[in-house]
Amino acid sequence: MGLLCGILLLGVPRSGTAGVVKGSGSGLPLPRFVSLRSDEVKLRTGPGVQYPIEWIYTRRSYPVEVIAEFDTWRRIRDWEGGEGWVHQSMLIGRRTFANLSQIRDLRTSPGEEASVIARVEPGLVGDLLQCPTNTPQYCRVEVQNYVGWLKRGDFWGVQRDEFIP
Repeated sequence: MGLLCGILLLGVPRSGTAGVVKGSGSGLPLPRFVSLRSDEVKLRTGPGVQYPIEWIYTRRSYPVEVIAEFDTWRRIRDWEGGEGWVHQSMLIGRRTFANLSQIRDLRTSPGEEASVIARVEPGLVGDLLQCPTNTPQYCRVEVQNYVGWLKRGDFWGVQRDEFIP
């Protein structure tokens, strides 16, 4: 499981509510993206402190996906597909994204024709600002004080059908 660093930003809106599965503990949609609240978050094999620690995340703001809930515990999945349970207090609903594979162009506006203002290297984590319905293939992000647009499929941290105004 990889370790990434990043910044936090608010937001959990989803597109529509019909057919959305909600968590039994929070009432929030499942799956949903959140960030790690602390520089040390223990991933357990089950929902409770009696279960063994399988992994320790060591980077605050790392984006993860909540896929299930049990009482105050959340089953999360990371970008590599690793899954386990963390206490809800170790998560925050603020949105981040992670560039995982190759250098990506951060553009001044949505679209391939827009000017490149920065290049986002693999491993960088930044703020997910918006993924509006009028630009379904792009999301507005901030990374290391640069604000621009990335192609939706080029990073981890947003559902395919999710729109963030």
